[in-house]
Amino acid sequence: MPNRTRARKIAYDGARTVHIPRTRRRDAQPIILVVPERPTLAQRAIRSLGSWLWETRRSWAPTGIALAALLTTGMMHVLASWTAFLIAAAAAVPFGWLGWVSTCRPADDRSIRRWRRALALLAFLTTGWAALAVAFGPFAHPLPLIWLTLAITAQALWLRTRRAAATDPIEEIH
Repeated sequence: MPNRTRARKIAYDGARTVHIPRTRRRDAQPIILVVPERPTLAQRAIRSLGSWLWETRRSWAPTGIALAALLTTGMMHVLASWTAFLIAAAAAVPFGWLGWVSTCRPADDRSIRRWRRALALLAFLTTGWAALAVAFGPFAHPLPLIWLTLAITAQALWLRTRRAAATDPIEEIH
């Protein structure tokens, strides 16, 4: 008499059949058997994409921040568009920071001055875009193109800076 409690071994793509012995007692509990299904191709692709995004999440930080900014400005446009004036006033802050850094920590190296100017300009443009997006909506005619340009620029600068920081030796600050 063969052992009827074991599952038959068959190919993975076929239907799974499990032979369960008949219970001989009347008060026996029913047997519940859960057989996992094979994931579909779409489920496997989504899982691999999700795991890849999770492993490289630090590299994609500017893109996530840009998407969050797009959604936030859209909600602020609908709920409180008067905040555009406050954001527009905050657009001057990056140039104030640039002036403060130039006087408190002057840099002799031209590349440091260029990075500071580029960072201040990018922050000014981002804040200006946010003010316009809150005032007129994030999908008003030129604003999506400006958003995309700023997001790509921030992502490229982020990746370049991370790569340079990983390969450059550590210097002491005096």
